[in-house]
Amino acid sequence: MSRKFFGTDGVRGRANSSPMTAEMALKLGAAAGRYFRRDGGGEHRVIIGKDTRLSGYMFETAMTAGFTSTGMNVFLLGPVPTPAVGMMTTSMRADVGVMISASHNPAEDNGIKFFGPDGFKLSDEAEEEIERLLMGTIEPAQARNIGRAKRIDDARFRYNERIKSTLPRGMTLAGLKVVIDCANGAAYKTAPEVLWELGADVIPVGTVPNGYNINDNCGSTSPQTAAEAVIAHGADVGICLDGDADRVMILDEHGQVADGDQLMALLAKSWADQGKLAGGALVATVMSNLGLERYLIEQGLRLERTAVGDRYVVERMRQGGFNLGGEQSGHVVMTDYATTGDGLLAGLQFLAAMIETGKKASELSQTFETVPQLLKNVRYATGQTPLDNDAVKRAINDAESKLSGNGRLLIRKSGTEPLIRVMAESSDEDTLNAAVNSIVAAVESATR
Repeated sequence: MSRKFFGTDGVRGRANSSPMTAEMALKLGAAAGRYFRRDGGGEHRVIIGKDTRLSGYMFETAMTAGFTSTGMNVFLLGPVPTPAVGMMTTSMRADVGVMISASHNPAEDNGIKFFGPDGFKLSDEAEEEIERLLMGTIEPAQARNIGRAKRIDDARFRYNERIKSTLPRGMTLAGLKVVIDCANGAAYKTAPEVLWELGADVIPVGTVPNGYNINDNCGSTSPQTAAEAVIAHGADVGICLDGDADRVMILDEHGQVADGDQLMALLAKSWADQGKLAGGALVATVMSNLGLERYLIEQGLRLERTAVGDRYVVERMRQGGFNLGGEQSGHVVMTDYATTGDGLLAGLQFLAAMIETGKKASELSQTFETVPQLLKNVRYATGQTPLDNDAVKRAINDAESKLSGNGRLLIRKSGTEPLIRVMAESSDEDTLNAAVNSIVAAVESATR
C-alpha cells in the first residue's frame, strides 16, 4: 500500500489546508489511538509535544480529542524539542508520542510525526496501517472508557536534565561565550537554560516566539543573524537550531558555518579514536558531501549511505548496530544518548570537543575539504509531475553524462514540500553549474 498522507517525516502541509486540517488531525489521532490500543485492556498513554506555531494549539486540541475518543490518556507537554518527545515516550511508558511541528518550514506550515513506545519514529509499515484505519470507520471507545487529558508542567526540565547528563562528568562550559539561536521555536527556553546552567556565557537569538516568526530569518536554515551576533559579541561559538530543535548548524568565532557533515566527521574521528564508534562507520544520506566519504576512508572508516530522511538513517543504524549518523542538513543522531536527531545534544558534543582539545571552533568545524556541491530547489504545483516530462529526462541524462567520472547527480522530490531538489557535486565548478542550471531550467519550463 502506498502512503497517501505520510511523507518522509510524518504528515505535513499548510495549516488549514488538506491534509493539515483540524478534522484530519482528529481522525489521525483516533486512527493512531485505535492502532496502539489494538491489544485491548490496561492503561494506554500518548504524549503530545509541539513547537511554537500558532496552529499548534488547534492541532494539539484536535489530536487530544481523537486520542481520547479511542480511550487513550493524553499527556500534553507544551512547547518542547522533538527529541524530548522521543525521550519522554519511553520514560513515561507511553504507547505513542506525537510531535506537532513542521521543523524548518515557515510558520504557515505544520506537521504531525509519531514515535513508537521505544522512542523511535514509526516504521513505514506502522504508518501504512494507521492510514488504513484512517480511511475506514474508526471504532470509538465506550463512553465509560473515554480517555483523559492533562498537562505535564515539568517536561522541559526533565529533558534539560537528561541533556546536561550527556557531557562528561565534571565538565562545565565555564569560560565559553556561546550564541544560541533557537529559531523562535521549540527550544526557545530549553537551550539557553541548559547552556547557562552548564556555566556558559549565553547570548540568546530567536527566543521570542509569537506564533508567526518561527524560522523567520533565524535558526539553522538562516544562520546570518546568529553569525552577526557571534561577531558583535566576540563569542567563541554559535549554535543554530531549527524550529523543533532536531537540527543544528555550528558557527565558528568568525561566523563561518559548519553543516552536519562537518560535525559528523569530527564526531566520527573522535569517537573512533576513543573506541566508541560502533561498527567503524558513520551513517548518512545520499545528500552528504563526497568530501566526507573521502575523509572517512582516509581515517579507515566507512560511510553508509541511505535515502534522504533522518528516519532512514536511524533505521540503518539500528539494523547495522551503528551509533552515529545524520544528515548534511544538521540532523545528528547519537543513539547512545537519543532516539532521533537532537540539535542541542550535538551542539554540546561540539562544545565538549572544544574544551577537551583546547582548540577554537574554527580549528574543529572544518574537518574535511568539501567537494563543490550545488543544490537548487524548484517549486511545482499540486498534481504536476515534472520529473516525468521528456525534456526534463533529457536534461538529466545530459547532465549525468557530463558529470560521469567527475562527480555525481541527485534529483529527488522533497518529502516535506512540493519541491524538486536538484543537487550535483563536481571538482569542476563550471561543469557543476551547467549541469544543475540546465536541469532547473527544464523543470521550471515543465511547471509553467
